Amino acid sequence: QVQLVESGGGLVQAGDSLRLSCAGSGRTFSSYAMAWFRQAPGKEREFVAGISWSGGFTYYVDSVKGRFTISRDNAKNTMYLQMNSLKPEDTAVYYCAAAYRTQSFIVTASSGYNYWGQGTQVTVSS
Repeated sequence: QVQLVESGGGLVQAGDSLRLSCAGSGRTFSSYAMAWFRQAPGKEREFVAGISWSGGFTYYVDSVKGRFTISRDNAKNTMYLQMNSLKPEDTAVYYCAAAYRTQSFIVTASSGYNYWGQGTQVTVSS
C-alpha cells in the first residue's frame, strides 16, 4: 500500500508559480504510476497530469500544457507538480493519486487510481 500526502498549495496571483509535492510511503513507490487531479467547486474531478513509474512518460491535459511540469524522484518517494503562469481557472483542490502499474502508459481516468492524498488547495487571484 501507499499513503500519499500533498503539500505546497496556497494563495497566489495570476502569473505566479507554485510547486506541489506529493510524498509517498512504502518501499515500492517506484512501481506506482502517479498523477495529479484537481477539483474546483461545483465541478467534477479532472485529470491534470500523469507520470509513469519510471518518470519516462508524462501526459498533460491540454489546458496546462506548456505551463505545468510533472516529475518524480523515486529515491525520495516524492512526486512534484511545477505550476507556472497560473491562471484563476487553475483554482481548485489538487490531489495526487497512485496506482501499481509498471507499464509505461498514462491513465487519465480517476478510476484508474486506487490511492489518493487528502488534497491541497490552490487559489489563484486575478
